[in-house]
Amino acid sequence: MNLLPLEENERITAILPVTEFSEDKFIFMATGDGTVKKTSLDQFANVRANGLIALNLRDEDSLIGVDITDGESEIMLFSKFGKVVRFKESEETAVVDENGQPVLDENGQPEIKFKGVRPMGRTAAGVRGMKLADGDQVVSLIVPKTEGDVLTVTENGYGKRTSLSEYPTKGRGTQGVVSIKVSERNGSVVGAVQVAEGDEFMMITNAGTLVRTRVAEVSQVGRNTQGVTLIRTSEGESVVGLQRIDEIEESELPEGEEALVENDAPVAQDDDGEQE
Repeated sequence: MNLLPLEENERITAILPVTEFSEDKFIFMATGDGTVKKTSLDQFANVRANGLIALNLRDEDSLIGVDITDGESEIMLFSKFGKVVRFKESEETAVVDENGQPVLDENGQPEIKFKGVRPMGRTAAGVRGMKLADGDQVVSLIVPKTEGDVLTVTENGYGKRTSLSEYPTKGRGTQGVVSIKVSERNGSVVGAVQVAEGDEFMMITNAGTLVRTRVAEVSQVGRNTQGVTLIRTSEGESVVGLQRIDEIEESELPEGEEALVENDAPVAQDDDGEQE
């Protein structure tokens, strides 16, 4: 069954479960060139058979991530060069003069400037969410739901788990901070997902190899580190996909399902790539 007719070179980016198309919930979108946009969920209540325009993309840009926000959520964008920016979608900041003193409005109150992401119509192009270096691009969007960890994976099979508290909140449109050290050993970042201790995750390579691992088997480390070996790749092979799997009770697993879980724990390595 063809759910959505696609044009040449077009593909599905995300599937979101929705129970109510409320005007106080938003579809939040991010593109590879660092553009972000949010649109009220109620604007998608009536979708035609051939779909609706959700975002006008600039030339050579593409949608990389979509999630639902409540208007007060935090946003995290991860780039392939190992950078991350975290900001509030409703961010406001006090306006200051050249001396760093607050600017007052006509009522004597501090002047406030909105720096978040305002709701836009479906056909709008969006605003800058992350400033990127030449050649860099955004690869993942995370809307943190609760406290937890971020799992980051690189194309050469390395990755790490870092507490959300390690990622500072900065302003929208900035370059952000280091999320993982990108090196010849690691390769570029493939993706990042929020995980909990009891979750599992899957990685797949361009050679068709799929590995499923428990999050608890990946040591929690600092943000500015290289990580550990999560999957060993052959020459010419690279990781192309990352997916989190919710915690599943053993009683819910079909018989024999446990065999899909990778039994070998990741190999711990220090920042120079040497095994501990």
